[in-house]
Amino acid sequence: MILADKIMQLRKKAGWSQEELAEQLGVTRQSVSKWEGAQSIPDLEKVVQMSRLFGVSTDFLLKDELETEDRTLSEDVPPLRRVTMEEASAYLQLRRAAAPKMALGTLLCVWSPVALIALSYLSESPRFRLTENAAAGLGLCILLILVAIGVVLFLSCGRGCRDFAFLETEPFETEYGVSGMVKERRRAGEDRVRRLNTVAAVLCILAILPLFAAAFWAMDAAYIAGVCLTIVLAGLGASLFVYVGTETAAMEKLLEDGDYTRSRKRSSGLRSAVSVIYWLLATAIFLFYTFGPHGNGQPRYSWFIWAIAGVLYAAVMAVIGLIQRKK
Repeated sequence: MILADKIMQLRKKAGWSQEELAEQLGVTRQSVSKWEGAQSIPDLEKVVQMSRLFGVSTDFLLKDELETEDRTLSEDVPPLRRVTMEEASAYLQLRRAAAPKMALGTLLCVWSPVALIALSYLSESPRFRLTENAAAGLGLCILLILVAIGVVLFLSCGRGCRDFAFLETEPFETEYGVSGMVKERRRAGEDRVRRLNTVAAVLCILAILPLFAAAFWAMDAAYIAGVCLTIVLAGLGASLFVYVGTETAAMEKLLEDGDYTRSRKRSSGLRSAVSVIYWLLATAIFLFYTFGPHGNGQPRYSWFIWAIAGVLYAAVMAVIGLIQRKK
């Protein structure tokens, strides 16, 4: 069976017109018509794109004959879930409403250790009648309350999008017009996304300046203030990234683009498991180093564990990505 016949058969099996297939592939209807009429041949990029779209191998599309064709189409490839225009619009609206909540939750989680660090320093000052144990207890309470509020915000956003969880983990197909609508929205918001990402990046870069400034004063107060201000600026930058990324990720999921291509969806389970284990271990190390039997008992000095954990986390995720791409 030649490539032209296979494209036509797969398109009809999916219930698409030539216009719908053309939209999915980002080409004109005339191009699809020429492919099916054996008047031209799609380039390799489009062949790979069609293999992902129809759930078949590139070998099936490129080989002249394939004896197991019927079994491959009817048995090995289950029909993909179809996303309608109404579902896509509802999902984008939900994620837009969730963006400020996700940003606020991120901000609270990043800012949560600030009170613990500040109170730990104040407990050493004779001007404040605050014992070390009271400072640690109050600081931990504030930390846990802020983190709890952040988790509640994250969970509330997740519950609202529970029906759309498959977008992140499963391949799917979209109704005619959905891809065009999402791409148009993404183009319309490109300038806004670029501006907010720029501001977030500047805040994250400038966050280290308070620590450098504190180095000019050989005072614990300046050092503590620098650490707290660094966390505040970093939290603002991170929350802006999350705010923008929540809407951007929703569009990428619907387009199966960026971090949500079908090949990356297959590895999402491993990444999630590694992330959970990693941050649980980082938290355990922080608590043991700070409050364990041989800990220093000074959260204002052990904050660096989180900075190191953040850098190593990016390295771990990069290594996992390289291994999976190699496989």
